[in-house]
Amino acid sequence: MKRRTAREKAVQCLFQIDMADVQVEDALNLVMEDSEEDPSYLRYLVEGTLKHQQEVDAEIRKFLRGWQLERIANVDRAILRLAFFEIMYEPDVPDRVVMNEAIEIAKLFSDEQSHRYINGVLSSFLQSRQTAQA
Repeated sequence: MKRRTAREKAVQCLFQIDMADVQVEDALNLVMEDSEEDPSYLRYLVEGTLKHQQEVDAEIRKFLRGWQLERIANVDRAILRLAFFEIMYEPDVPDRVVMNEAIEIAKLFSDEQSHRYINGVLSSFLQSRQTAQA
């Protein structure tokens, strides 16, 4: 499975888990329905995001301007959680790749204002990380 596809499916899983209190296995089975592709990276993304959700959410909250995490659209929250997880815990993937993928996924699953907002939040997060590393 391509990483882009895994990210799209991970957002769908995270959305289902958040909204419908679906178990991880059920969410994975639903998005993988009849697919022969290897879901290992998808599983890693979903399980990793959920495992680190408290830390990820705390970090996201630092960069939300004028919003509370619980009040943003559910799909946007799933996209941000996935992107922050990858940036924070997956050093092998360049931050800019994660950001661009998140924006493209937002364009696919959300509206125009949302992808711009996600871009702004991720840009602020990446800028803060670069400043901290300098």
